[in-house]
Amino acid sequence: MTFDERYSVIRSRDPRFDGQFVTAVSSTGIYCRPSCPARTPKPSNVSFYATSAAAHEAGYRACKRCLPEAAPGSPEWDLRGDTTARAMRLIADGVVEREGVPGLARRLGYSPRHLTRLLTAELGAGPLALSRAHRAHTARMLLVGTDLPAADVAFSAGFSSIRQFNDTVREVFGMPPLDIRARRRRTPGAETPGAIDLVLPYRGPLDADGLFAWMGARAVHGVEAATASSFARTLRLAGGAAWFELRLDEVGRVRLRARLTNLGDLSTLVTRARRLFDLDADPIAVDNALARHPELAPLVAQVPGIRVPGAADPHEMLVRAMVGQQITVAAARTALTALTEALGERVALAPDDGGDLAPQDRLFPTMTAIAEHGHEVLRGPAARTRAIIGAASALADGTLSLGPGDEAADQRAALLAMPGIGPWTADYVRMRVLGDTDVFLPGDVAVRTGAARAGLPADARPLEAWAARTAPWRSYLTAHLWRASAPAATTDPAGHGSASARPVVGAAAPGAPHPSHQKTSAPTVRRPSTEEAPR
Repeated sequence: MTFDERYSVIRSRDPRFDGQFVTAVSSTGIYCRPSCPARTPKPSNVSFYATSAAAHEAGYRACKRCLPEAAPGSPEWDLRGDTTARAMRLIADGVVEREGVPGLARRLGYSPRHLTRLLTAELGAGPLALSRAHRAHTARMLLVGTDLPAADVAFSAGFSSIRQFNDTVREVFGMPPLDIRARRRRTPGAETPGAIDLVLPYRGPLDADGLFAWMGARAVHGVEAATASSFARTLRLAGGAAWFELRLDEVGRVRLRARLTNLGDLSTLVTRARRLFDLDADPIAVDNALARHPELAPLVAQVPGIRVPGAADPHEMLVRAMVGQQITVAAARTALTALTEALGERVALAPDDGGDLAPQDRLFPTMTAIAEHGHEVLRGPAARTRAIIGAASALADGTLSLGPGDEAADQRAALLAMPGIGPWTADYVRMRVLGDTDVFLPGDVAVRTGAARAGLPADARPLEAWAARTAPWRSYLTAHLWRASAPAATTDPAGHGSASARPVVGAAAPGAPHPSHQKTSAPTVRRPSTEEAPR
């Protein structure tokens, strides 16, 4: 965006652009989100920065009125696939805290010095400053969203000392940590001592019904559980096991409740939860772009704010996709539940709320466990079992790398080089793991069914050619076609007893790749669906 375009945004106080850039005002020494209600400053006093870290580096502090750190993340880092975007995804995932700048640079294929120079040139801040700003945001979120002691907040946010925590918060927000806590709004009776219960901001609209139905349809017993308005699961993080729940509260906010073995993993957990529900998307931009096509306008009108679910664990995502190739969702859930019961580690983190949700008392098996014992549990064609065990072995020993910081073309090539993985699986994993907004699956049965119902070509090749006009939003086109392939009504797609009489993303129609799109010697099972292929 040009300076004039950005200035027009702040003059209109358009909340759609919150999180996409910040406005620094030289006359006050503060920076704000675009929708800040304060009086619009003179153009001569305004500078725009891509990130809050760049504003920090330039000597500005965060506005106490609009709280720019509380805005949703920028959708740009999923839309782009260059080094800067990959770095931003990895920084948000906590790589700098775990591996330092050398580890981040190594993952991206650069020296630490060159990476710092590259990010500073484009964003106005290097990786250390970007990571520091991310920690400050996490600290503010914990100070206003929990009653954790300040020391726990410091280490949960990734700071190495209380002094560093105090100094950073003072510098970024212009007030000490306890003053930030004093400004929070309390809801009487809504807090549990020591609990982590945070609000996750997002840009509306949000197709929450579709997200919860998607998760419920694929919930692996023991690891995950879902209702019509909540989803919970266990997860393995760097510091140990974690449990989290995403739910809608009574005013439509997305809330995260969490329990962790190591509080230092909280920032990573928040990032992964946001990616899982695609909360950094810009739905108005997506909807406007797709609705310009007459064939898609009814779909967008029916489901505004559709999301493309991400992946909480990239390695798990690949195994789930491979297990689910060419079988039904129910069959895949059965197979994955058996795998988890046999090889998954038992944990006790999920609170007992006395509800109807199935317990989440296991972690999804490690890749090492699947590689060593998967042949004892997995059923089905021998070639598919060998492919799954081969992929798990490659992930376990580092031969295959899979994560949110991958370069898209390299990730796809690496997956296609693995036995039993074809174009559909490689592209589907890219959509889920990288959050790539421009993936289309023309060989997917449900996509072609939905296309036919929407008046688009039903054959793969002409459909792929038509879909090119919706770039760079083809992942959201895919989600709409999955939704269009569903019958008008379904009941209990999650199998948990929560009735649903609405079309749901990925819950009611077949969605497997066409057999010709999968590179495997396993015989084709003629049941056109897949566990992780949205149905």
